[in-house]
Amino acid sequence: MPMMSEAVRAKTIEMLAKVPYPVRLVVFTEENESQFCRQAREMTQDVAALSDKLSVEVYELAKDSAKAAEYRVDKVPAICVAGDKDYGIRYYGVPAGYEFSTLLALVELVGRRDSGLKSEARAKLAGLASPVDLQVFVTLTCPVCPLAAGVAASLAIERDNISLSIIDAGEFPQLAGLYNVVAVPRTVVNRGHSFEGALPEDRFIEEVLKGADAKGKVESGNGK
Repeated sequence: MPMMSEAVRAKTIEMLAKVPYPVRLVVFTEENESQFCRQAREMTQDVAALSDKLSVEVYELAKDSAKAAEYRVDKVPAICVAGDKDYGIRYYGVPAGYEFSTLLALVELVGRRDSGLKSEARAKLAGLASPVDLQVFVTLTCPVCPLAAGVAASLAIERDNISLSIIDAGEFPQLAGLYNVVAVPRTVVNRGHSFEGALPEDRFIEEVLKGADAKGKVESGNGK
């Protein structure tokens, strides 16, 4: 994986300096690392080395199956962004290109322990009783994908019953095909209801609530 440029490194250090609470990057790879698994691991380690607030834990999906079950990870590479608790936020793939900013946004959100949502948005989510599983499909060349991923992550921080998987559609084409991903960002709610685009916070939440009770197909295997 190409090293961060000095400009990117400087901006990353500046951003991480504002993170008030510790963040754990829990990485799942495989025994004989593929190129993508190695890149994901090295990227998280490189970022963590820039701040004493960040730490990295590395596990192998098969060897550490109990830990994978604990984090509900079934494919690699996977990066779980956690703090003093697990917020259910996962990134599947290598957060390179535009998605590097997504990784930093996840660290910032978890690191401040606050969703940053408007009071109206918090009120709308307050009545959400059932679990909600969000899958946001992205690509490394999409400039607006980090916006959708960021809003979705804010929801997962706000509510314990909302979990989030950000998935690189290019790295997991079969999974993307299962949900008919032809444009990104595409958000799938409870494996049923889906919508496209980086919607404003209020509209994003409306779509999530609309699909909160949706039932759909559940993928099997590692999605590749």
